[in-house]
Amino acid sequence: MESLRWRKSSRSSAGGPECVEIALVSSGAAVRDSKNADGTRLRFGGAGWDTFLAAAKTGSFVS
Repeated sequence: MESLRWRKSSRSSAGGPECVEIALVSSGAAVRDSKNADGTRLRFGGAGWDTFLAAAKTGSFVS
């Protein structure tokens, strides 16, 4: 993955377990766990990013 400018999501908790960072890319966005910056990263195209955001906003990922 190219050099990315990561920023902490406004929905991340201050120091808790929900720490997500995002980086905008030319065709969408990338997401990673800020506690594991060298770990797995998810990359979404534009439509996929829109779908991901919509699901996150409706609580679809909460168990």
